[in-house]
Order: sequence, then C-alpha cells, then structure tokens
Amino acid sequence: MAVTIHEVAKGADVSVSTVSRAFTVPDMVNAATRRKVLQVAEELGYQPNRAARGLVTGKTGNIGVVVPDVANPFFSAMLKGCTARAREVRHVVFLADAAEDPRVEAEVVGAMAKQVDGVVLCSPRMQPAQLERLVGSTPLVLVNRDEAGLPAVLMDSADGARQAVEHLAALGHRRVAHLAGPPASWAGDQRLRGLRAAAPACDVETVELGPFPPTFQGGVQAADLALARGVTAILAFNDLMAVGVLNRLAARGVAVPEDISVVGYDDIEMSSMTTVPLTTVRMPMEAAGRAAVDLLLDGLDAGDEPEATHRWLPTQLIVRSTTAPPRQGSGSARVLAGR
Repeated sequence: MAVTIHEVAKGADVSVSTVSRAFTVPDMVNAATRRKVLQVAEELGYQPNRAARGLVTGKTGNIGVVVPDVANPFFSAMLKGCTARAREVRHVVFLADAAEDPRVEAEVVGAMAKQVDGVVLCSPRMQPAQLERLVGSTPLVLVNRDEAGLPAVLMDSADGARQAVEHLAALGHRRVAHLAGPPASWAGDQRLRGLRAAAPACDVETVELGPFPPTFQGGVQAADLALARGVTAILAFNDLMAVGVLNRLAARGVAVPEDISVVGYDDIEMSSMTTVPLTTVRMPMEAAGRAAVDLLLDGLDAGDEPEATHRWLPTQLIVRSTTAPPRQGSGSARVLAGR
C-alpha cells in the first residue's frame, strides 16, 4: 500500500501540516525540520499527492516538451536531457510530437497550457506571428530558436558551420555543396550564415542545394543533385541526411572520402556506427534539454514567465573517416565523367 502523509509525520515526529508545508511551501519550515521530513519521506518511499500540492502552490509539477519529430535522434537526445533534469527536480514531462507541422505545434501548446507549468519548444517550425500568439498562454522556453523576446537555449550552429568549412578548406577542398534542411529551421539559417561568412575567407566556393527533408531519404535525394554539381565535399543539414548521402554514394560506386568527403551535423549515436564513421559537428543536445528545463523553472520560481535570457552552448567538429584531402582530379565531376 502507498505510504501516507500520516506515516511520514509519525516517523519524523511532526504534525501532518508540517509535512505538507515541507513539500508545498518549504520556506515556511525550519531547515532542520524540513531535512528530517524529507529524509523520512525518502526512507519510507512517500510520494506527495501532486493534485493536492497543485491546489496549494498553483503549480502542477508538469512540464510540456514539444519536438518537431520524436523519431529524429537529435530530438530524442534533447528529450533525454529534459526528462533527466525534470526528474531531478521532481517534475514530470509531457511530450508532444508535432510531426514537422507548425499548426500542430500551436495546437499542442494550447492543449497543454492548463496541464503544465510551462512548455519547452524544441526547434519550433512556427512562423514568428504564430509563435507570438502563444506568448502569455503559458510560460515558454525555446531551444534552437531565437524569437519573440522569449528565453531560449541556443546551440552555436553558425560556429559549427565555420569549423566544418575550415576543416574542409584545410584538407584542400575548394568546392563544397551545402544541403539545406527545413526552410523554417532557425538552426539551418544559422548554419547557412556561418557557411557564407567562412567560405570566402577560406577560398571555398559553396553550392547551396535544397531545402530537403531532414531525414535519411532526404539525403538520398540530395546526393544525386550534389554529384551533378562537380563538388569535392558535401556538408549536410544533419547526420540523418548525411547517412542517406553515404548510402546513395555507395550505391552509385562513389568512394568516401576518396572521391567525395561528407560532413554531417548533430553527432547522433549512429554517426560513429556507419561503415565509414561520419565526420560531424557535435551539438550539445542533452545539455540543451537540461538547460531548457532549468531556464523554465528559474522563471517559474521568480513568479512570472522566464525573463528573456539566452543561454548559448558551444558546438564542436568531430573528425572521423568521411573527410580527407581530395586526390588529384577527384570530385563528383570526375566520378560522373567516368560513368
């Protein structure tokens, strides 16, 4: 049977009301008494009634998290960070998958508003006007999106693109294809900004292709277009697309990295498991999820929506086996000429 608040009160030698205050308004309880109550509660396995606590505090202890595609390992890793941090602070995460649909994003935030204390929106695809209409419905924190004066956790995608371009230039590549992802992706815009800034300084010509779906199949589709443009290297929007590119190149007999180098983005788990381990830009996905929960709860503790604070997290190029110096006469133009 579940442990009751009366058993905790008896074990801690305090009143039931003191136990209740220790969980709902801890600042009103002497620190030593509060520690004793929490210790006894933990030893007995007591779980406070969340509904009753909500009546006192006005908070549910629930956090909403909305992702564009839960099947994408990037968002799975971010969700892992959110849930781990929420669990540490005794909160529960409600997850919604928006299926890359801005309309669904707005709908689920509205549906969650009365059931959660706030919502973490991961890489939302909504237009600025749609996002602004949600402000005030519930506290919001964005991940990988800077919009509407909202607090946000931002990963430095532009600098990641710079690192990738400088790496390819140092290897000797001078013509690089960039495969764009969803048009509404803020991170994609940042990567393109970093690419356009770094390429001229590195004497690199870029071929911008897309947008493509941020999926394996999107990479398969993009590979043929990149091959036709005479490039020696390909920079994909994310690792899923990069793996699709590798698959298509192998099917066409194009050797990686001998004929063409490939760089991904995110450093999802499978990027090190491909037949030729993928060079990629590591995004701090779990750290971003944890930081987003902290940012949301900081604002709730302040008694209002979180202040418009930005927390920037660095990215890092991880060099593996899909990049190498282009050999004399290499690249997609030579490959196609030989077919």
